[in-house]
Amino acid sequence: MGGIIELRWHARAGQGAVTAAKTLAQVYGSLGKYVQAFAEYGAEKRGAPVIAYNRLSDEKILLHSGARKPSYVLLLDPTLLKVVDIAEGVDDSATFIVNSSLTPEEVRKETGLKKGKVMVIDATKIALEEIGKNIPNAPMLGALIRALGSIKVEDFEKKFVEILKKEFSDKVVEGNVKAMRRGYEEVKEG
Repeated sequence: MGGIIELRWHARAGQGAVTAAKTLAQVYGSLGKYVQAFAEYGAEKRGAPVIAYNRLSDEKILLHSGARKPSYVLLLDPTLLKVVDIAEGVDDSATFIVNSSLTPEEVRKETGLKKGKVMVIDATKIALEEIGKNIPNAPMLGALIRALGSIKVEDFEKKFVEILKKEFSDKVVEGNVKAMRRGYEEVKEG
């Protein structure tokens, strides 16, 4: 990992984007990396658009402003494509990870994205099958770990389990781990 990597998560309140950003920071922090996780909130209620951010680095992070030039943009709810500009602030090398059953090429066409890499994962389907709820954050984390390539999925999973076990039952932990692993394995690049 060279320099600071910025990530931006777009979701609706209740889909777990803020939790995913915090969990990602906890895992990377436990591995000796410097991290930040924060969100922009308004008068959010379940279903309202929400944005969360991460910064990951091998060196101290002295920035304390919003993440405005993300290298990775994650979209947990594809209905937000008509509401937010997911390409805002990104350069040509950005990676977009979109929760969709479409192919990367279909997502690129639908969104009009002309730059960056597009990856898709049907995180909603995976979440429903493994967790029983439409909370797509765990499969999206798996897809992100694949895209980042800076940590082995086994190492991420070990820390992920440790973090989840502090708050959730074994059944919830097991479902989230399966969902994360499937996100890692089933993400498609275009």
